[in-house]
Amino acid sequence: MSKQEASSNQPTEHEPRRLRADDCIVVDKKEIIKAQLGAGVGNFVEWYDIAIYGYLAITMTEVFTHGMDENLGLLVTLLGFAASFLVRPLGGIILGPLGDRIGRRKVLFFTIMLMAISTTLLGLLPTAEQVGLWVIVPLYLLKMLQGFSTGGEYSGAATYVAEFSPDRSRGVITSLLNSGSMLGFAAGAAVVAGTTALTTSWWGEGAMLDGGWRIPFLLALPLGIGAVALRSRVPESPGFEEAAEKEAQAEHADVIFNRQNLGGILRHYWPQILIGAALIAADSTTSYTLTSYIPTFAERQAGIATHHTALAATLILVVQAGLIPLFAWISDKIGRRAIYFMATIGNLVLLFPAFSLILVGEVWALWLGLFMISVPSAAFLAMTGVVMAELFPTASRYGGVGVTHNIAVSIFGGTTPLVSEAIVQGSGNPMSPALYVMFFSLVALFAAFRMRETAKRPLLGSVPVVSNRAEAEALEAGQDANEYLDTSTMILTLPDQVVKVKPKVKD
Repeated sequence: MSKQEASSNQPTEHEPRRLRADDCIVVDKKEIIKAQLGAGVGNFVEWYDIAIYGYLAITMTEVFTHGMDENLGLLVTLLGFAASFLVRPLGGIILGPLGDRIGRRKVLFFTIMLMAISTTLLGLLPTAEQVGLWVIVPLYLLKMLQGFSTGGEYSGAATYVAEFSPDRSRGVITSLLNSGSMLGFAAGAAVVAGTTALTTSWWGEGAMLDGGWRIPFLLALPLGIGAVALRSRVPESPGFEEAAEKEAQAEHADVIFNRQNLGGILRHYWPQILIGAALIAADSTTSYTLTSYIPTFAERQAGIATHHTALAATLILVVQAGLIPLFAWISDKIGRRAIYFMATIGNLVLLFPAFSLILVGEVWALWLGLFMISVPSAAFLAMTGVVMAELFPTASRYGGVGVTHNIAVSIFGGTTPLVSEAIVQGSGNPMSPALYVMFFSLVALFAAFRMRETAKRPLLGSVPVVSNRAEAEALEAGQDANEYLDTSTMILTLPDQVVKVKPKVKD
């Protein structure tokens, strides 16, 4: 290409340069699968830990608060669950911008190692009967380490997979992260149920209190080793590499092309943060009610044995793992907002009768109640990763998702079991947790009306991602009639330009 031809392709102030097929990122299907497995394994381990702590809450109360009032002891145990979430924003604030600076892959490698080590150590703690109530301190510290690692884990995995996914199927591919999370939770519930059944049959009714509770936590070590091995083989996100290479050209351009630190993220993207936080508040209160509070609720309010709730949750969550990509696939066709409308309205209609069914105290009613909660929860979870990634531009995506997702999950999701039990004890109304979740669904319904539709569009600040060269050529040929393409949100270089300058950080 001559210099005259090149200059004719330069964008003017009012006319961004046209998209070429060579601008698009073509991702190989095998690389997508490798990235999905490497990123998803961390969510599996994270939710495995959440499951075993939730389903062992009554046992953990006796183990770590022995001698304390039973109701107070349960609140202390659930506060340990909440403590891990209160630290999550710190993980997001530190690890998110770091992932925007040094890459998604390196940070994700660190988070999975920290998570596996802290979970394993929790299984090695002494009991309150052995050393006294001071054991609550290391329990909380280990839960906080888990929370710190998780603060960078999910936001990094969602960012990584979204940037690896073709635009037209980004929803369904990214949603598989949460399918893996549900399978991790189901695995945790199944391990608790299996461990309880086996240890009590071999060593008697007190087997879990006598040490059987340690087994599910210690299994995190081999899980973590396998996760580290998988994650060590994944490549860096092509979207991150492309943006890092080209960012230096955009020093004069829109703020979306410049990498932001925490102050810059809060200053420039506060509308996206508010919308995302409202959606995540409804998402997380629903999912943590289903996965982490219902076991305690069913046992204490309906008298249903732990092994029944663990078995029911295991199978319901496997079903939910299948529903999540189905809702995400639909969102790739009709849009993200439509699925949020289904999820929020579903909660408003189904939660109250679902809790009423669980209170019947029969196993069949427990199954039906759990399923009714799981359907709108699956719709929320189908959107979590992809919408959070679509709210923020590539240059600051990890940091933006880390701040938004972790603050909302910490304040609303991680405290759900604690707040739910507290309002039940305070009000004497076992239906109050349903009303609590329904409130956040109303807030999310308003946020869904306010959010920008993001399905079928390239990620903000990135060029289109496609699955083959023919698709890229079709985008180039049809860009004038394609309502989903906006080249002003992309960094497009000329063919003879090679960028070697490292991008600068602006706040």
